[in-house]
Amino acid sequence: LVLAILFSIIFFVSGVSHFQDPLFCVFVVFSFTSVVDLIISLEEDGYISGFMEVYVREGEPYLRTAHGIMVCYWDGIVHYGLYLAMIAAIGQRKSYRNLGLFWLGSLTMSIVVFLLGNLIGKYSSDLSPAFLLNLPYVLIPIWAGARLFQQPKALPCLSPEKVAEEQRKHLYQRPQDMGLVLVLLLTAAFTFFRGMVVLDCPADSCFEYIYQHEPYLRDPVSYPKVQ
Repeated sequence: LVLAILFSIIFFVSGVSHFQDPLFCVFVVFSFTSVVDLIISLEEDGYISGFMEVYVREGEPYLRTAHGIMVCYWDGIVHYGLYLAMIAAIGQRKSYRNLGLFWLGSLTMSIVVFLLGNLIGKYSSDLSPAFLLNLPYVLIPIWAGARLFQQPKALPCLSPEKVAEEQRKHLYQRPQDMGLVLVLLLTAAFTFFRGMVVLDCPADSCFEYIYQHEPYLRDPVSYPKVQ
């Protein structure tokens, strides 16, 4: 009902111009669900009460975990801000490709860890039909991602000569790119090590790490293992 009223207001105020981009409708719907997630997280932390208690208890109890609450905060703050920015960009006929790709990566990472953790973790036996409400977060981003990648890139204002000059440089001559590569390699190595830790690697370094530094990686909800 709220979504129908929202779409009606937008339609009568601005006409059909916004609806020419189907992603506009996606961002409006997802922004609504982001507010719902923010309400869930605020209620679980005790700031408000009486809104989502029954739904969380009976439908999606895994939202009460530390990971579930932070996912709701992330969706209700970061993703909500991205939705508003992209909706504004559509209204002003501006490119939102970069914002869209950041949203796509963030949402995909979030939903994959969340869904698989629920399926194989300790809440797998408590799943209800409400779990199916997460399916649009899997299917719609695939379609939205295809549309985002089809949008033209915003090209920098550089001359062809300047572009050719930069492309002729080796990696060691580009300190920013070199730094980015090193950071990504170190991050990948550390992520691989944490993956070995959660898979119960018998090495002494893994055993010491999980008990002395990140014991929550053994949490039975399985979100850390999936990630």
